[in-house]
Amino acid sequence: MAECGPMRLIISAWVGKVPQPEMGKRAAEESFKYLERVAHLRDLLGRRCTEILENLEDSLAVKMIRSVLAVGDENLTPMAAVAGTIADAVADFLVNRGMTRVVVDNGGDVAVRLLGDASVTVGIRQKVDKQEISNVIALDSRSPSWGVTTSGLGGRSLTRGVASASTVIAETASMADAAATAIANASFVEDEQVIQRPAEEIDPETDIAGLPVTVKVGQLSEETKAMAVSKAMERAEQLIEKNIILGAYVAVQGKVAMTSFFKERLAE
Repeated sequence: MAECGPMRLIISAWVGKVPQPEMGKRAAEESFKYLERVAHLRDLLGRRCTEILENLEDSLAVKMIRSVLAVGDENLTPMAAVAGTIADAVADFLVNRGMTRVVVDNGGDVAVRLLGDASVTVGIRQKVDKQEISNVIALDSRSPSWGVTTSGLGGRSLTRGVASASTVIAETASMADAAATAIANASFVEDEQVIQRPAEEIDPETDIAGLPVTVKVGQLSEETKAMAVSKAMERAEQLIEKNIILGAYVAVQGKVAMTSFFKERLAE
């Protein structure tokens, strides 16, 4: 485990079926360097992508920007992809040193690397702030790189929607991170049970100052929940059609929908 400020990594690495704890420790040490690099550029990366005019050479910063630009939400800054990007960097560090199965969980933003006949199962939650697992999906080495991330009300980051969980699978955790944020935001519905406040009132250092964020959602009607899920899933399908993500799962107060990619990989 590696923990510093907002970063809390759980790192698992194997060669074949043999765990490699020492390599996990080395990766944890590297993760602090990655966090330091992002922190050094925090002011710049907290701007909208269209406002970043500098030619950045830092590979982490470039990846964050590219992920957010691919998602195409003009209200997101590169910080929307920071947790997934760091998870990816740690996972790639391990694969480049011979690991064949890697799982890096950065507070719910998970980077998975699978080589050979390696496989993993990943738990899915209906509420981002609860530990209960509602479904399990299976991933294998048909793709060597996976990203599984979750956003929603009650998570580490502010959300503009009402989704209790928006989980996305993409080829990288960086891309999944940005997309999960955008899909969760798309779940917003106008309702007297939905309370919003300017982002800067909740977090004076927020990167989305001036935008309303959701602070509380009362009990929604079944019709309203269905509308929220539908709006989020529509956004997810747009990203799937553009080959930005592979699949999505959305939950709003127990109302759940998932794309075919998730359905096909549900574990028994």
